[in-house]
Amino acid sequence: MIGQVARQPTFAHLKRLTTEIGLQEHALFDEPRPEHGYCVDDVARGLVLLCRESDLDPTELAMLELYLNFTLRALSEDGSCHNRMDSSGEWVDQPGRGDWWGRAMWGVGFAAVHAPLESQRTRAVEGFRILARTTSPDLKSLSFASLGAGELLLAHPEESSARRILEHARIRLTHSSSDSWIWPEKRLSYSNGSVAEAVILIGWALGDTPTLERGISLLEFLLKIETRSGHFSVTPTEGREDDEGAMGFDQQPIEIAAIADACARAFQVTGDRRWAEEVERAWSWFLGNNDIGVPMFDPETGAGYDGLHDRGPNLNQGAESTISMLSTAQQALRTDISRL
Repeated sequence: MIGQVARQPTFAHLKRLTTEIGLQEHALFDEPRPEHGYCVDDVARGLVLLCRESDLDPTELAMLELYLNFTLRALSEDGSCHNRMDSSGEWVDQPGRGDWWGRAMWGVGFAAVHAPLESQRTRAVEGFRILARTTSPDLKSLSFASLGAGELLLAHPEESSARRILEHARIRLTHSSSDSWIWPEKRLSYSNGSVAEAVILIGWALGDTPTLERGISLLEFLLKIETRSGHFSVTPTEGREDDEGAMGFDQQPIEIAAIADACARAFQVTGDRRWAEEVERAWSWFLGNNDIGVPMFDPETGAGYDGLHDRGPNLNQGAESTISMLSTAQQALRTDISRL
């Protein structure tokens, strides 16, 4: 499957999941499930996805504006953040600093640089500065936050709020669990590639070469564990340790998307084409170059399947999996060596 370049993705299913309130989290097969409501986790991912595109149609531009507004509505003055909203548009949780806080910072930090309108970029910076009034003790939350902070600092080196987030995250993310296990967690868990990408980006944005090299080492470490017989066999939902080399299920598309993002970042920073080849390998997982040999998306609608089980895909087509597939396709197009 390696060698098959991604085509321009379609946002048809993403549009179907989007209402006038936000991006619906779940679907039963291809039917949205409005009773499950909305979450910042997915909306912020969708914001990054659309901000990467340079040629959005009017509906997609309206979706980008909607996703930005949804994320900004979630913020509290102390920097904490709501995550869950019900189908009527009411928040159903208390503001906190879990993964969603980090993803909100990722979304608005990315939008502050790449949103198409100056007014959107301005509002995104303001939202970022609100979120940066606090921080999180959680490793993954800090990883996601660093992806937004690093993007913002690269574009605006004077942005002290972004620099402060990165300097705090650098200490947390570069700590090894042991001499034989360089990963900063005792087990691989979820969205592992985001950790490696965050460390690479922290080093790049802060001009810290040892940290950048540490991020590359973390990515190499991760890919060694997550590659099997020429394809990605990613950490299953229950996690993985060093001595668990056999395939495990179920595997989540977000794991592949995080690997693709990390490898695309490594390619951007180093120019080493091996990282572009790893992005292509990630895309090939969706084409069927995986442990079961089955495609993991619907090419006609742009819907991603919710998980890979030992007997095939989970055919539900929720927001997280759809965005993961579309994001990986984007990265494969961006790093296609034959077009560079």
